[in-house]
Amino acid sequence: MKDKTYSVDLDDFDRKILSILRHDGRITFTELAEHVGLSKTPCQQRVRRLVDSGVITGFAAIVDPAKVGLDHVAFAEVKLSDTREAALKEFNAAVRRIAEIEECHMIASSFDYLLKVRTSDMRRYRTVLGEKISSLPHVASTSTFVVMETVREAAR
Repeated sequence: MKDKTYSVDLDDFDRKILSILRHDGRITFTELAEHVGLSKTPCQQRVRRLVDSGVITGFAAIVDPAKVGLDHVAFAEVKLSDTREAALKEFNAAVRRIAEIEECHMIASSFDYLLKVRTSDMRRYRTVLGEKISSLPHVASTSTFVVMETVREAAR
């Protein structure tokens, strides 16, 4: 049985808190409360509720990929030979074990998945594609698009 995702009721304060935290997850509760127009304690309670309800799933450092030698980005289209539920679950589980795959999306198109792959350079990407992605369960074919320049990339 599939897990169901339930929507959480958010008011304007919650939405403003989320907007601010998406841009600055290190802001103090005092500053956050001032920005949203609440006192500190109710603001902390709202953030705790957003975390407890799963709206906020975590806090993380945003790393400059170029500064850590991971500025090569490629998107790989993946077509599977089998798209029954068991095959999809097997593919999904295997994708989660490949560190270089930054994102994986099931797509309604002529292919089945779109992968965002981040590596140090084209040589490393070729290795990841040939030894890891192509070896994933049920992969029939792949097609690669190499990013020349990132114009905008959202923080997670």
